[in-house]
Amino acid sequence: MNASPLTLTKKTHSCVRVERDGQTLVIDPGGFSEDDAAVGADAILVTHEHPDHFDEARLRAGLEADPAAEIWTLRSVAEQLSAAFPGRVHTVGHGDTFSVAGFDVQVHGELHAVIHPDIPRITNIGFLVDGSLFHPGDALTVPDHPVDTLMLPVMAPWNKISEVIDYVREVKPRRAIDIHDALLTDLARPVYDNQIGALGGADHGRLAPGDATRL
Repeated sequence: MNASPLTLTKKTHSCVRVERDGQTLVIDPGGFSEDDAAVGADAILVTHEHPDHFDEARLRAGLEADPAAEIWTLRSVAEQLSAAFPGRVHTVGHGDTFSVAGFDVQVHGELHAVIHPDIPRITNIGFLVDGSLFHPGDALTVPDHPVDTLMLPVMAPWNKISEVIDYVREVKPRRAIDIHDALLTDLARPVYDNQIGALGGADHGRLAPGDATRL
């Protein structure tokens, strides 16, 4: 693991930027995120095809801003981008590992969480960055590896707060930071903060879009 600390910047909803030594990794610059969420990225990771995580216009903006930038994602997303950016879109799946822009990444997970039994499940992968920061996408995937910082999907059509709390307990991170929170109203945030903080068993916090923290 690299000695230099990571800087995590929260973007809107499930998008985060991870930076170290002048290099930048962006995860899930989707349709709820800022228009320039992927601009300045050396590498972009996408967990699945839902539009709040995968937005082609934002990805194109990032790839066009830096001709050396590349994307790592699962097949359902890669198939939509590979023709436009030959050689720059890489397909990965559960169990894969790769290094990009100075970051070591492990891939964990295979399926999106169940939204409703009548809705077919799509594929979904999570990314463990430098063996410490885990972004699960839209699933409550538990990596077979210790996690220092868990990006925690707190509010979605596919989860409830008891599941969120149990997920923190199962992963056992040192701290959990909220993602998938664009639909969580300001009125509800203190309820989620109090219950996850009191019951999850880990340091729990949230960042406003644009806020950053050292990991």
